[in-house]
Amino acid sequence: MKATNNGSLTRLPRCTIAIPNAGPIILNNLPDITDSKDAIYNNEAIIGRSTPLYTYSHSGDRSIGIQMHFFVVDKGDAEENLQYLRWIQSALYPRPSDGNSPFVPPVVCQITCGSLLSGNPAEKESSQPLCCILKSYSVKFPTEVAWDEETFCPFKFNIETSWIVVYASDDLPFQDRIVKSGR
Repeated sequence: MKATNNGSLTRLPRCTIAIPNAGPIILNNLPDITDSKDAIYNNEAIIGRSTPLYTYSHSGDRSIGIQMHFFVVDKGDAEENLQYLRWIQSALYPRPSDGNSPFVPPVVCQITCGSLLSGNPAEKESSQPLCCILKSYSVKFPTEVAWDEETFCPFKFNIETSWIVVYASDDLPFQDRIVKSGR
């Protein structure tokens, strides 16, 4: 795949973050991704045993870290990049009340990035979005690059995000499903 098309960055339609009430962020370069999960074991001391017995308790969160890179290459990129930043920021805030409660929790987003996070790599179009909640974001606007005169948006900046994968109770993953689909 070509990274550019006549100098413009090529969008990656299979590398997106869908944020309800905002819009889809379609990345134009591959982000840095970390994916981690842990299992929780309790150690049970047994009298006369030299080491404790470990019993499986539960699984921990599946955490995904995504560092997105934003560049200004074409006219309008600065405004689009700042809009994407606002959409990401909005995913951390509660939604307005529906009248029955003081607030509604933040939105659940959907993330896809080829077969890196879900899907069977042998089936190129098999990846399904992961439902995730945004746990944190961090952005730094560097001063060593040029910036847009109207918005002061640097021509390059990164947004680091941390997500937790969430599942409906009837859609919890087990080992066989992870092997087949990654989700």
